[in-house]
Amino acid sequence: MGNRVTREDFEWVYTEQPHTQRRKEILAKYPEIKTLMGPDPHLKWIVSGMVFMQLLACYLVKDLSWKWIFFWAYGFGGCINHSLTLAIHDISHNVAFGNKQAKWNRWFAVFANLPIGIPYSASFKKYHIDHHRYLGGDSLDVDIPTDFEGWFFCTPLRKLLWLFLQPLFYSLRPLYVNPKAITRMEIFNALVQFSIDLIIYYLWGLKPIIYLIAGTILCMGVHPISGHFIAEHYMFLKGYETYSYYGPLNWLTFNVGYHMEHHDFPSIPGCRLPMVKKIAAEYYDNLPHHQSWIRVLWDFVFDDTIGPYSRVKRLCKLAKES
Repeated sequence: MGNRVTREDFEWVYTEQPHTQRRKEILAKYPEIKTLMGPDPHLKWIVSGMVFMQLLACYLVKDLSWKWIFFWAYGFGGCINHSLTLAIHDISHNVAFGNKQAKWNRWFAVFANLPIGIPYSASFKKYHIDHHRYLGGDSLDVDIPTDFEGWFFCTPLRKLLWLFLQPLFYSLRPLYVNPKAITRMEIFNALVQFSIDLIIYYLWGLKPIIYLIAGTILCMGVHPISGHFIAEHYMFLKGYETYSYYGPLNWLTFNVGYHMEHHDFPSIPGCRLPMVKKIAAEYYDNLPHHQSWIRVLWDFVFDDTIGPYSRVKRLCKLAKES
């Protein structure tokens, strides 16, 4: 994708994120894109089917040996759970029931959270707003690795370890970088989640719980689907901080690969993002993009010019101060 430079720090820039200006230009030229905004009427039914599929799987795995528990957790259940985290991502933008039914979206996200095994949806929503508003913002966008991560995980073996530990960093980094008060929705999320976990444990024992949680952890670490974590914003080509992916795994991930389009239009549900690219093709066709998340993971580990430091950072003022 071009010449690369060995990194010893983040790529500091002193410009605004590019998505705001591109959104204005595209809407001025193609106002019909506004018709793509609004809820996805199919999302709630797809997510509900996935949740109940995992509950059925809990019953089916209750008597399996441990090796098969982890096999199916990685190969099947974890794929569904990772897909559900991306459904929660879409739901956090109110695309399940629309902006006028914000509470319904929050509650439905808690329902989508159930197979993941640990409470996630409410905390994700709280921080994901900042990721869009302050993309790359120092101490505001918790999607960016810490200085320690960038400094330490700099060799192929350490970067591979970092990928395995990615769920841990992803969940704990916000508490260090930008701690926020616990909300009522987070408490509700935790109470519902642990209640369902206890019910599953009472009905079918420990193995279904391990199946759910292990699948979540394994498939957010070294797994083809987890390539999207690296593909979205790690700087594979200098000057570009967001990348799309147009490969087949979009079918399993609610089109999260259309990430350039998503940051330009976060209120458009994933199912309609390909239409954004089609309508405004001249804005996207010539931008660097990925065709394989597996290749992204391979390059991340073995290319010594790419690592946790390969992120754009900027200083952002809080919205209330601007």
